[in-house]
Amino acid sequence: MKVTLKILLVAAVLLLTYMCYRSIKTPMEFDAEKETREKAIISRLIDIRKAQLEYKNVYKEHAGSFDDLIKFLDEKKLPFLNKVGVLTDEQLEKGMTEQEAVKKGLIKRDTFWVLAKDTLFSPTYNSADLRYVPGTQKQFNMDTATLTSGAGYTIKVFEANVNYNDYLGDLDKQLLLNLEDKAEKQSKFPGLRVGSLTEINNNAGNWE
Repeated sequence: MKVTLKILLVAAVLLLTYMCYRSIKTPMEFDAEKETREKAIISRLIDIRKAQLEYKNVYKEHAGSFDDLIKFLDEKKLPFLNKVGVLTDEQLEKGMTEQEAVKKGLIKRDTFWVLAKDTLFSPTYNSADLRYVPGTQKQFNMDTATLTSGAGYTIKVFEANVNYNDYLGDLDKQLLLNLEDKAEKQSKFPGLRVGSLTEINNNAGNWE
């Protein structure tokens, strides 16, 4: 009887020790994985912002869909100024301008037209991936709007976002619920987003 009691006591201690270990280890693993995933997602959101800003420079409004944004990157050509040579200190002191230096053949300034994708990213950049949340098959939510500033000016804005559940849904459910509950209590977006449809925030990301 005493032996059985000792065995049960040891088993209880081991179980308690394991539960304490997991209660510490699980949140640490959750946070580490969250940080890894969010690093990749933030990088993609920054790319979306970069593409949207250039799209707006050309069309005076943001792309309303990823189809439009990707088509812009893959098909629209933008001017690229290739500079060869710079004005010397002596030339600058004499008041020489770049235009004068170009006419005299002292420096070269040539404009080339290249794909938006090549200008903003690289020739090997896969524009089709822009819509997808890294590590998942889910797509970012994206939309545009027009807001009015305090001074009465109309400002065109965009927002791209992804919810916690879309990229952390396969991790510990309780820790995910805690994260969503914290965001709700603090009136924050429950995930990652860039830009905003409800406030003029200069296209900032909520991680910045």
